[in-house]
Amino acid sequence: MPRINFQQQLVALKDKLLAMAALSQQALSLSIDAYLNNDGVLCDHIKEIEEAINAAERDVDEMAYDLLAKEQPMAIDLRFILSVIKINGDLERIGDQATNISQRVQILENSPSIALPIDISEMGEKVGVMIRTAIQALLEADAKLADTVLAMDDEIDDMNRTVQTELIDLMQRSPEVSGQALNAIIVSRNLERSADHATNIAEDVIFWVRGSDVRHKFSLAQAE
Repeated sequence: MPRINFQQQLVALKDKLLAMAALSQQALSLSIDAYLNNDGVLCDHIKEIEEAINAAERDVDEMAYDLLAKEQPMAIDLRFILSVIKINGDLERIGDQATNISQRVQILENSPSIALPIDISEMGEKVGVMIRTAIQALLEADAKLADTVLAMDDEIDDMNRTVQTELIDLMQRSPEVSGQALNAIIVSRNLERSADHATNIAEDVIFWVRGSDVRHKFSLAQAE
């Protein structure tokens, strides 16, 4: 009976984390819509979601630490709980990035809209795919699916570098659009960081399922 109860608590912990993941994804998606459409009304909704994310983060941490203290789990169950704690933090930080983007919208609210030589919409869509895929890997305990998220991160890094290059050049040629261009650079950086958090989540899924730590593996291989 105690073991059955423990497994039920693990399921409840996972469900709570998945609910938080849905909030983080919603916040980021709305922030991108707000930025693309210069919609300040959405920013208030994002703030409400961010508050719910912060509350959920506290709940997940409390549930996870209680299980660690009371049940003393071993092997894969221990890895799962440790991964949940780390994923919980990354989901909260995705919410933070959404809030940062919404703040850019509020700053730009009274500025004229201008066409910039970048595609924030495409970048946002790709980051959204990364986050959804990482969460799907968590839901299905699928390390192979998590591997695909790691492969996506380089593309987002390249897109962020392109945004910076294009917009710095634009600001040098047209200083009058520096405000809009600088805010776009910051939004791009927020999306790149969100992709990093999705990558972290995927790495934690791999650690949970396979018991292997893949962090920094690529950079170490390069060093050799």
